[in-house]
Amino acid sequence: MTFGDGDWPPKRTDDDAIEGLRELGRQWRGFFDSIGPSLILLLLLLAYLASGVFIVAPDERAVVLRFGKAVREEGPGPHYRFPVPIEREIKVPVTKIRKEEIGFRTVSPGPPARYSQIDREALMLTGDNNIVELDFIVQYRIKQTPNGTTDYLFNVSDPRQAVRDAAEAAMREVIGASKIDDALTEGKERIQNDAEDLLQQVLDDYKAGIEIVTVKLQDVDPPDAVNDAFKDVISAEQDKERMINEARGYANDIVPKARGQAAQMLNEAEAYAQAVVRDAEGSADRFIAVYEEYAKAKDVTKRRLYLETMERVLARADKIVLDSEASQRMVPYLPLSEVQAKSGGQSE
Repeated sequence: MTFGDGDWPPKRTDDDAIEGLRELGRQWRGFFDSIGPSLILLLLLLAYLASGVFIVAPDERAVVLRFGKAVREEGPGPHYRFPVPIEREIKVPVTKIRKEEIGFRTVSPGPPARYSQIDREALMLTGDNNIVELDFIVQYRIKQTPNGTTDYLFNVSDPRQAVRDAAEAAMREVIGASKIDDALTEGKERIQNDAEDLLQQVLDDYKAGIEIVTVKLQDVDPPDAVNDAFKDVISAEQDKERMINEARGYANDIVPKARGQAAQMLNEAEAYAQAVVRDAEGSADRFIAVYEEYAKAKDVTKRRLYLETMERVLARADKIVLDSEASQRMVPYLPLSEVQAKSGGQSE
């Protein structure tokens, strides 16, 4: 490599570059010759074994496969497996809540959200031979069991489609055992719970490794052709319920009052009966006492009773009774005002 006076930095030629590469190769050969091939193999082996270290995220579980067969599951944290191709891991998010829409699809989340109706999934036959249009969602996740993730990955070929098919079948069975009035009004909660239990049972029979979080009804309506008629029926049923509640309210108001009045009348009757009985007992006792005294001295008692009776009778009379001597000494008196009043009343 040569350069002339004033040439700085020096200009490299192609021969200089080739010579530099050759020099670098000689240095590397010298390095490998110094450490030996056994050490190189050891380093490669260590790097190969270190490739078996893997880390599982907090929301994941890992299934370790040994020659393609699931041998164990690992939770969050660092773990080790034999390097590929002996073992490999499959990481799956297990805390994620997955959702399936049955009877409809979300076209755009919005706002405002837009949906499309899937009639072949939504139309169902009730137990009283009516057709109902039913949309619902299913929320599920991978089971948090020792083999839940393995079951989810390998026991069913398509877990999502398995959930959709099982959910539709379970809902159709529950709706087929229910009346349309229950599906449209107060029976929705029972239908949701029954469908959730049945769906979980089916997935457990499949050993799908899936846990149902909830089954939620979205829209339950009769078909469009009879929708107006059903609305009239529902309105009439609501009016009936309202009138029944009003009648119950009136009954709850009037019945206690009537019972209170009846209790009051009974108490008054009992009090009157006790008063009459006690008065009768007093009169009887008094009569017995008088009779006993009369029996002891009949003449005296007879005279006393006669005099007492006459006193009570004559006290209310407007007559004056005199003996013969007193009558002779009395001045005759003619009550002209009374006579005139009586004569005037008779003439009228």
